[in-house]
Amino acid sequence: MERPFAPVPTAGAASPEALPGPLLRVVGAGLEVPLVTGGTIRYANLDYAASAPCLEAVADAVAAHLPWYASVHRGAGFASQVTTAAFDEARATVGRFVGARPGDAVVFTRNTTDALNLLEAVLPDDTTVVAFASEHHANLLPWRRRPNLCLPVPRTVDEALARAEAALASCHGRHKLLTVTGASNVTGELWPVAELGRIARRHGARLAVDAAQLAPHRPVDLEALGADYLALSGHKLYAPLGAGVLVGRSDWLDAAPPYLAGGGAVRHVTVEGTDWVRGPARHEAGTPNVLGAVALAAACRALGAVGQAAIAAHERALVERLVDGLRALGGVEVLSLWGPGHERIGVAAFRVAGWHHAELAAALGAEHGIGVRDGAFCAHPLVEALVARAATGSDGARGESRGSASRDGGAGGPCVAGAGSSPGAVRASLGVGSSAEDVDRLLAALGDLQRRGPRWSYRVDGGRVVPHPDPRPRPALL
Repeated sequence: MERPFAPVPTAGAASPEALPGPLLRVVGAGLEVPLVTGGTIRYANLDYAASAPCLEAVADAVAAHLPWYASVHRGAGFASQVTTAAFDEARATVGRFVGARPGDAVVFTRNTTDALNLLEAVLPDDTTVVAFASEHHANLLPWRRRPNLCLPVPRTVDEALARAEAALASCHGRHKLLTVTGASNVTGELWPVAELGRIARRHGARLAVDAAQLAPHRPVDLEALGADYLALSGHKLYAPLGAGVLVGRSDWLDAAPPYLAGGGAVRHVTVEGTDWVRGPARHEAGTPNVLGAVALAAACRALGAVGQAAIAAHERALVERLVDGLRALGGVEVLSLWGPGHERIGVAAFRVAGWHHAELAAALGAEHGIGVRDGAFCAHPLVEALVARAATGSDGARGESRGSASRDGGAGGPCVAGAGSSPGAVRASLGVGSSAEDVDRLLAALGDLQRRGPRWSYRVDGGRVVPHPDPRPRPALL
């Protein structure tokens, strides 16, 4: 007979009635998933940092708009007028959510990656871009198409500020852009954005903020952050309908050629030439993702209604419970840029001694019904630096751990042959739909896997570790 999982005690654990529950209702909160060992269990979604579930308020807003869905801006019918009004109001709502200033443009995109590529496309030709190697690839790779300075992964906040100051001082061109994440998608740690904004202004530079991780968890305000541009994704903001946004100063956007060439971005077209519009429409050619914009605006309203202070308090309690519980297990290292005292959003990346990150994530999903992420999280230079520092025990960004570390970068123990040896970790991430029960399920499952190992066999298929065989039935929708 199998032993039932017992919650792992955490320091200062509250009474059961006081434990944090979901703050907002999300679609799929009661989803039951099959286990390879038989039966079903409620899905514990701890992968919010990759794609957050849809808020029920967002799903309701989209359902309400679907009967009215029609063409925008040029349709003469009443439904088109309603859809156009909804699209324009969505733009205004998102702008208010991020503190857009008078004259700022709010341009709808596909996601944060698309928004930052748009920003790269409209930079003046003589712009030098300064970024850290610790950025998500979305805020790292676009800048390689033009002059740029890529700064090393900083070991301390002070080092990050000093390196940014020195780099901007060394740039002598007319235009400079410093670009940085608001919160790390690997460690969850908050970056000193406001301080970097002040440094940028001292050197006549503009600041762009990748707010994909920050916006769902903390207040974002362009003026307070000292930011000139801000990018975010709907699918990380509980609105998974394929919309993102770039918000910021209009001058560079209006001066550059359109990001996309096509209908909606023009005033008039002749055989000889084109008269392009100014404003957000200049870079939104083609039929826009109206429902994505409506969804993103609905998420902004829902988060604004509950309040970012309440969201931060909710997630702070959960992530403290998570990190304390991981440390208590032993043999677990929690990756960190700047040490355990630095504030983080609801994200923790960790490695478990004797386990390859890919098999650990697969076992958590297949045997325990827990969804996590594994790998390098589209931030390869950062993960490689953090893993190397944890392995050597160097000062600064060392992993927070108790017990022995993994022998060879996380690829020891019951690793599936062929799973790869690239540095990586498992990431658990939380949000407004998360609860203490989700955290305790993960901690209990990790403890069980540490004690007993996997109960199933696994193989590598297409670069991913998967159960073999996999008897779980797929839902009818597939």
